[in-house]
Amino acid sequence: MQQRFGRQGVRGRRRVLAAAVALGLGAAWLAPGPAQAQAAKPLKKVTIALGGVTVLNVTYPWLMMPVALDYWKSEGYDVQVIAAPGSVQAVQQLATGNVDFAQVSSNVAIQANVTNNIPARVVMNNSVIDWAIAVPSEGSIQRVADLKGQRIGIVSLASGGLPLLRSLLKANGLDPDKDVNIIPTGAGAPALEALRSGRVQGLMFWNAAIAGFENAGAKLRLLRSPDWARMPDFSLATLQRTIDRDLAMVEAIARGAAKASLYAVTNPACVRQLHWARFPETKPTGGDEATLARWDEHLLATQVSSMKAAFEMNGGKLWGRATPEAFGRMQDFMLDAGLIERKLAPATFVVGSEGFFERVNGFDAQAVVRQAQACAKS
Repeated sequence: MQQRFGRQGVRGRRRVLAAAVALGLGAAWLAPGPAQAQAAKPLKKVTIALGGVTVLNVTYPWLMMPVALDYWKSEGYDVQVIAAPGSVQAVQQLATGNVDFAQVSSNVAIQANVTNNIPARVVMNNSVIDWAIAVPSEGSIQRVADLKGQRIGIVSLASGGLPLLRSLLKANGLDPDKDVNIIPTGAGAPALEALRSGRVQGLMFWNAAIAGFENAGAKLRLLRSPDWARMPDFSLATLQRTIDRDLAMVEAIARGAAKASLYAVTNPACVRQLHWARFPETKPTGGDEATLARWDEHLLATQVSSMKAAFEMNGGKLWGRATPEAFGRMQDFMLDAGLIERKLAPATFVVGSEGFFERVNGFDAQAVVRQAQACAKS
């Protein structure tokens, strides 16, 4: 305050305070108001494990933008987002109490409950299943059945995309154990090189990874099941005991992520700018500024598309809403694919607090839209 008001301002304030004390206003006049008390209150620390990533890049705006835009800070929370090697590891961190939330694939959230008796509850659904088999656009493979006798690359044989691939092959009349050869290629450049060199004739990857291949110059045709867009994928989960202990905190974290989701779909280019400014270590390399911006905006566009699909699948009114119906469809798929041996009531997988998603979305949506259109932090 001294720097703002200068010496004369400070003297003036002292005279006013002295007069207040003399008039008997004393401590009541001087006591901090609610806003001041809130400002002085230390932020509560919260940790989120983001599964399946090594770099916290622009493709996770619902987790990174609340940090950049101070959405969580304004709710009273100091949130740290950390990378975990995979969704399974993120759930393990959640179960042991090392983190408060885990961003995981929907099948892992379901397995945590069905197979491992871990009471993980989804408090936000962020995307739908957006995997696909990518093949050269000018090649001879026009449909899934054309992959008979071919080799298909996937990041690893432990990938959550493997059951999707096997089911897609079966649905198109192919035996995944006899008619194709599924090969682990790793991600990124090694996977794309495997396709370009002919070591594989297709790559089974998620949309953002495929966008990375396209950024590297690949021209691709995508083969996928239309049913996948009706099943949830990446979701934010926490334990039931966390919900029971601090529902207000869970709602605040989901609300910040919901606001950031709306911000991101309103102005993706701004999200890229803010992300680079706030997290410069995640900025890509290997090209000029305009090229790097185009690459990241392409990655973000694919994620925004999946975010919008999840929003529409879950009713088209509430950001982050997760429904038992959608998770029931995913559970049915998993049982059919042999990933689980029994089913639970689909409501088990989703936060059960009545009105939860309405409260999460109880913010001024138009204000967020205006903020995003102006590419402003507040």
